[in-house]
Amino acid sequence: MRIAIFGGSFNPPHRGHLNSAVYAQAQLQPEHFLVIPDHQPPHKSLEVGSPSPEERLELCRRNFATVPNVEISDIEIRRGGKSYTVDTLKALLQQYPDAEFYLLLGTDMLLDLGRWYRAEFILQHVTVAPFQRCAEELPYIEAKAAELKERFGARVEIIRSEPFPAASTDIRALLRARGGTPLLTDDVYAYIIKRRLYGAKVDFAWLREKSYAMLKPNRVAHVRGCEQEAVSLAKRWGADADDAAEAAILHDCTKKEKLEGQLALCAKYGYEPDPLEKLSEKLLHAKTGAALAREEFGVSAQVEDAIRWHTTGRPGMTLLEKIIYMADYIEPTREFDGVETLRALAYADLDRAMLLGLEMSIEENERNGNRIHANSVEARDWFAGQVQEKEDTQ
Repeated sequence: MRIAIFGGSFNPPHRGHLNSAVYAQAQLQPEHFLVIPDHQPPHKSLEVGSPSPEERLELCRRNFATVPNVEISDIEIRRGGKSYTVDTLKALLQQYPDAEFYLLLGTDMLLDLGRWYRAEFILQHVTVAPFQRCAEELPYIEAKAAELKERFGARVEIIRSEPFPAASTDIRALLRARGGTPLLTDDVYAYIIKRRLYGAKVDFAWLREKSYAMLKPNRVAHVRGCEQEAVSLAKRWGADADDAAEAAILHDCTKKEKLEGQLALCAKYGYEPDPLEKLSEKLLHAKTGAALAREEFGVSAQVEDAIRWHTTGRPGMTLLEKIIYMADYIEPTREFDGVETLRALAYADLDRAMLLGLEMSIEENERNGNRIHANSVEARDWFAGQVQEKEDTQ
């Protein structure tokens, strides 16, 4: 039985790793393909703030899911300490005494292989299967393969592939700069964003794609407009424009759900709606949208709250909450009596705009015979007090 062993830190695993695994599977055709994330690499320290070993294990499950006969092994994570290949190999030799092992590794690992701990033992029991990460590496691989054969009698089978250049170090930096998506599978990137691993900031293009897929088609223009308006208001009033964009992109992410679906989301995310919310999809979508944004997209508490309060408002709203409430109200596709007045006021005096917006919303609901949520009434009264206080001090 042929067994391929592909170990490493996988911090994070990326399309380059997957590409190498796919070519190795096709060329070697092993019956068993072991991907083994290490607990602690012996040759380097993991970057401070790296995901836990268990999180890297989950990232590997997602990254290599399409490779035939793959198993993501926690053998080194369970063992703990520094992850020496020789210890793992000994354990596998006991488990599979009749197997033929192929050790997959990149050029950097290959060039250093002769200095590994118990390298001679390793090379006696595996066929080394190096792969290239870029086209220029092949001559170095061939030269090193010849050296290992001469020095250790090593068996070497070079994986012939079209390289996919990617490096985990570069990807970690890209993630902090809202990049990296082309180098990661969608499932890996989604998990990183969900947990905000590596200090990742979400790629807005990716987030829009995910958000728009959750909307009814006729709502996409509104969400685009809300993002545009929120960023503009954030720049006007000194809020974080990126937080404003993130909240606006996701603010209606559960809007299309009917009441039954909204209540199911409440149960899923542990939100207990009040009696009036239990009767209203409109009221619930802000609460369920905030919960989904937190649980599935890892948004900050500030962004979560901005989504939560964008429908009713509340007393003591933060600057970001006010911006998302108002952007939702006045974005460019909105057309109603008084919208131009409200738009102008939003850039002149945000608190006065909030007061006017809340008054208009309450009046409209009263005309339509809808019950008014207490949060909206309390928010209106709070903003009235804020405006009055400004007037008294002028």
